[in-house]
Amino acid sequence: MRLDKFLKVSRLIKRRTVANEACDAGRVMVNGKAAKASVSVKAGDVIEIAFGTRNVKVEVLDVQETVRKDDASDLYRYL
Repeated sequence: MRLDKFLKVSRLIKRRTVANEACDAGRVMVNGKAAKASVSVKAGDVIEIAFGTRNVKVEVLDVQETVRKDDASDLYRYL
């Protein structure tokens, strides 16, 4: 699954366009490398997102096309 879509489905970022902009600005890293929005994400990958002064680091546990809001947090684990 594309990185921008995963960020939206997992609700780490609310909208896909915002996820695209964050990737283009270099604020999203996958496995320690700056990532474009089109990077393929799979289980086991580590994603780091810079939200202003706060950094969020998560590990991808599962990849699904659609998921209910209550189950979105089951797709990743905070590190």
